[in-house]
Amino acid sequence: MRHLYYGYITGPIIGILWTLVVGTSVSILMAFATGGAYLPTIWGSALVGLILGLLTVRLKNLTIIIPTAFILAILLPFIGLGPLAYGDSIPLSMQAISSLFFCLGTGWALVKYLEDSRWGQLTRHEFEDCVIKFLTGSGMVFFTAIVLIPFYVMVMTSLKSQQELLINPLDFSLDLDKGWGLLRSYFELFNEFNFGSYMITSFIVSVTTVIITLLFSVPGAYAIARFKFAGQGALSRSILLIYMVPMIVLALPIYVVFSTTGLRNTILGIILIYPVTTIPVALYMLQGYFRGLPAEVEEAGLMDGLSRLVVIWKITLPLSLPAMASVSLYVFMIAWNEFLLAFMLLDDPKIFTLTRGVAMLNSSEIPRQHLMAGAVVSTVPIITIFMALERFMTRGLTAGSVKG
Repeated sequence: MRHLYYGYITGPIIGILWTLVVGTSVSILMAFATGGAYLPTIWGSALVGLILGLLTVRLKNLTIIIPTAFILAILLPFIGLGPLAYGDSIPLSMQAISSLFFCLGTGWALVKYLEDSRWGQLTRHEFEDCVIKFLTGSGMVFFTAIVLIPFYVMVMTSLKSQQELLINPLDFSLDLDKGWGLLRSYFELFNEFNFGSYMITSFIVSVTTVIITLLFSVPGAYAIARFKFAGQGALSRSILLIYMVPMIVLALPIYVVFSTTGLRNTILGIILIYPVTTIPVALYMLQGYFRGLPAEVEEAGLMDGLSRLVVIWKITLPLSLPAMASVSLYVFMIAWNEFLLAFMLLDDPKIFTLTRGVAMLNSSEIPRQHLMAGAVVSTVPIITIFMALERFMTRGLTAGSVKG
């Protein structure tokens, strides 16, 4: 490994690997955006990465590296070693744009990855720092791709017409000349398939599930965290054991019981069964937070003559708002996205939840773009809520991790 502790070795290796990552990413991006054929070349990308890696270790100057990358991307195709290959129908303007993205992605990142390296021998810390930065950047590109690509395909498909999907289902470019016609699938979704009602039903069910979950999990978690009783430790450790039993195993008993009691195909039945899946995780999350709260604050309230319930209401719960907010968001997402129970218990389209409504669209008689539009409608609200409140969720989950 010691022979890698030299900048003129480490730089080219990281350069070659990173140009392959960027070349693949740019090709996928441009193919999805334009519907054309783009492909990274192994030998061309490796040659560009080798040259840029050596230059970056030697110069570390962004104003030199990026223009050099662009010149290489333009000149190397003339000798058959271009970093990107293009289909016959790709115009020169799109080739230039893809080359620009490739150069910016390689040059800027390599300067960041190799900023602590030098031409000669590196210390182990300097070498590991370069490698960690490269692995971090590659991981971010990979996980961003596996998250965004399916969502992008889903959105683009929902904006297509049936004729366009039949001609080329892999063309994810948009015809902006259609104007509002691009949203035709969404208009039909709400006008013909009653998706507005499904969204309202899902929202009511999710909010009610959050309220019921908190009503049971807050006192339960507080009792486990603060009181001493027989079996306390076993109960605390076994709260999540219910998740060891797959829900599909419980499906038949739940279906039989709900059919017998008349709760199947009712919103009440869904509202009763959803908290069963959310209360255990809420108990587990809240008990850890309550244990992290200083017991001295509650003891001071008790010494002032307050009852235990008043102490909980006026002292413990206000201090627990970050944790309760994060638990509420988590439970809301579980209830909003739940599919198996809704699919099993709901048959009347008038009371479908959103996920059940999306499943209804998965039919050979319904155009594929309507299914994708339904998936977008069910996904965007919960993503928006999560992105807006994510910092509160993170704060609530970690607030009780350090006692005192």
